Amino acid sequence: MDFNFKRVFIVAELSANHGGDINIAIDSIKAAKKSGADAIKLQTYTPNTMTIDSKKKDFIVNGGSIWDGQTFFDLYEKAHTPWEWHFELFKVAREEGLEYFSTPFDKKAVDLLEELDNPIYKIASFEINDIPLIKYVASKGKPMILSTGVATIEDIKLALDTIRAEGNNQIALLKCTSSYPAPINEANLLMIRDFKQKFKVVTGLSDHTISNTSAIVATSLGAKIIEKHFILDKSIGGPDASFSLDAKEFSNMVNAVRETESAIGEIDYELTKKQKLGKIFSRSLYVVKDSNKGEIITDENIRSIRPGFGGHPKYLDKLIGKQFKNNFKRGDRFTNDDIKGHLK
Repeated sequence: MDFNFKRVFIVAELSANHGGDINIAIDSIKAAKKSGADAIKLQTYTPNTMTIDSKKKDFIVNGGSIWDGQTFFDLYEKAHTPWEWHFELFKVAREEGLEYFSTPFDKKAVDLLEELDNPIYKIASFEINDIPLIKYVASKGKPMILSTGVATIEDIKLALDTIRAEGNNQIALLKCTSSYPAPINEANLLMIRDFKQKFKVVTGLSDHTISNTSAIVATSLGAKIIEKHFILDKSIGGPDASFSLDAKEFSNMVNAVRETESAIGEIDYELTKKQKLGKIFSRSLYVVKDSNKGEIITDENIRSIRPGFGGHPKYLDKLIGKQFKNNFKRGDRFTNDDIKGHLK
């Protein structure tokens, strides 16, 4: 596929929201489709490809996150989607008519995804500095989506230069706030517009807030991709449940985005059929007093009033002082043809 989206591409991020049960994962994919998602996204890693099993201080999460106190290894053990599920989950997505793709976290994950004909690659926020991984993914020639949650401008430039050096120019940048959940006042969504202008890429939002506001604003700023974590039911729990949307919430978000797209519309000065009908309430010239041929036109016998079936009001000043060429009754339209006869 390519990134020539006709409408916002809405991605349901499954992440860890399967509770270790493939049936929940399958049901989630089906529910995401019903909720209006265009695509389902997985994450492809194992605990051993992400980190090592160590209880040293460096390997214990301690950054003010919802995962503090756990080791990285234990967190990813709970959160990962088993590699052996991928074929079945992608198959279900195809059957549901969803696009499907994944975020790989190492080269072996990329190789697996290539075997599964993964059509798009996502680079997670925390991997935007993993230049060897980005280079390897870019070499596959598939469209790439990068989240920018912890990226400096230098990180973004280096990642983009790496991708383009591989001859790959199918790139999207997602504004992302790497807090879970993310405070709305840290969304900084104006970055979406700046990404497009500065880096000449497709832009979007990876949203970790718990309302629809960011998705709506991002759409109005030109975002073409909205990614949001999806969970079948929050009772499933898990590492990402607190900032994920359930089926009803996701559906509401999709509807909000679609309404926003509809409201944005396009630049078009032509009136719609309804707008043309609305011209009835505009002003136009009418005879407001019975007047005979030869009488002088004044602002007492012709006025600019509603409805809008008469001549254009812009001519009124030029008509004052002229003579009526015909007889008129109160309420007769003074049409443009009448005006032309007087202004010859």
